[in-house]
Amino acid sequence: MTTASGTYAPKPGAAPLPRMIAAQAALEAKMLLRNGEQLLLTVVIPTLLLVLFSSVDIVDTGKGKAVDFLAPGILALAVMSTAFTGQAIATGFERRYGVLKRLAASPLPRWGLMTAKTASVLVTEVLQVLLLTVIALALGWSPHGNPAAVLLLLVLGTAAFSGLGLLMAGTLKAEATLAAANLVFLLLLVGGGVIVPLDKFGSAGQHILGLLPISALSDGLRDVLQHGAGMPWGDLGILAVWAVVGLAAAGKFFRWE
Repeated sequence: MTTASGTYAPKPGAAPLPRMIAAQAALEAKMLLRNGEQLLLTVVIPTLLLVLFSSVDIVDTGKGKAVDFLAPGILALAVMSTAFTGQAIATGFERRYGVLKRLAASPLPRWGLMTAKTASVLVTEVLQVLLLTVIALALGWSPHGNPAAVLLLLVLGTAAFSGLGLLMAGTLKAEATLAAANLVFLLLLVGGGVIVPLDKFGSAGQHILGLLPISALSDGLRDVLQHGAGMPWGDLGILAVWAVVGLAAAGKFFRWE
């Protein structure tokens, strides 16, 4: 601004809210991509699993090419690794070291900080999906189906896992979050329909495991991309419930210190 004499004077105040959120989201994304452990979870492990199980006949994935079954499940795993495991660990240690407490005192509101974290997760997921899609296509994947259904599944899956990750990071100690997030990652990798079909767990196990967010996401993506199904409303409903419950619980119980 200028004064009556034509000289410049400072104009204190916070930047517009969208600009603050965008700047924080860009910072969060850079920090996520520079973290070696996060890259291992979000890029290296899903890629290795996709290549290994598509190339070597280890698990019976049913009729057709193994990659057609595996690629949707690995995409679901990539979403979980970023939105849940990676975000929970990173946020848990930010909370422990007082980073969140200091950010909460900045002009950026707390909900804006969480929005920025979610946006950074989405940016990372876009890169993951592009990379895994290229690799799967090179391995002979033949996807088909409704792109809008795929997009809706990925968005709801991200919301569900993000809420659960923030809930864990905001209620447990950092070390406990590190152990629990990695344990959940391994358990859901095995029992979430990512690599091993759910029908291998028996009728009762299949129905119970099918209610998990990773199972709903992987099955929904598989129905669309492998079988060409329409909108998988059942799986979308399960993900929507997990998203609402997880985000609501995270908003209520998250501790900033």
